[in-house]
Amino acid sequence: MKLLVIEDDQTTRNYIKKGFVELGDVVDTAENGPDGLFFATSNHYDLIILDRMLPKMDGLAILAALRAASITTPVIILSALGHVDERIQGLKAGSDDYLTKPFSFQELQVRSQILVQRQQNLSQTAQGVITELTIDNLVMDLVGHQVTRAGLEVKLQPKEFQLLRYLLAHKEQVVSRTLLFESVWDYHFDPKTNVIDVHIAKLRKKLEVDGQTQLIHTVRGAGYVVRTL
Repeated sequence: MKLLVIEDDQTTRNYIKKGFVELGDVVDTAENGPDGLFFATSNHYDLIILDRMLPKMDGLAILAALRAASITTPVIILSALGHVDERIQGLKAGSDDYLTKPFSFQELQVRSQILVQRQQNLSQTAQGVITELTIDNLVMDLVGHQVTRAGLEVKLQPKEFQLLRYLLAHKEQVVSRTLLFESVWDYHFDPKTNVIDVHIAKLRKKLEVDGQTQLIHTVRGAGYVVRTL
């Protein structure tokens, strides 16, 4: 995932960049409005994190300029202005989400991944319906609800299928346990539960029979990623 962070406060800017870089993302930063607008209109980003109050050019002005230029990159506004009227104003200006300061990085990261995935789904819908997901010699048939590896069927329970589907849809991306929990189980994350670890262990056992290479990797302190290496 490639992000642009437009934030004038150096501590906040570095905090956000450090968090996403540790997850394997690429992050560009800008400390004022004009520089931020230049980056946003000169490069492709999966997501823009935009401070509401910036020197030289207000965040809403940047947002208006982006939307006027038909740039549909998802935007999360960060702001100390948390009143409902301020949030409504930000959303009406064209932002996709609005997060008030102080904020939790974990919440920012989850909101970011949800928006990026939503944008990817819209793009995929425009291009046509996806009927299968693949990596290495593993094939997930979304129509037939079947998984095969090296031509042999892998029998999965419903939740195992949903979990693997989500991971495959985000292959090569680190997916947090929080996001998996809220996306696959559809309720708020309980840090005390080990349900994800149990399902991941079962998936690995079923996918790695007969000496097949490992596909699901643990990224310590961050989550899981599906990749061939």
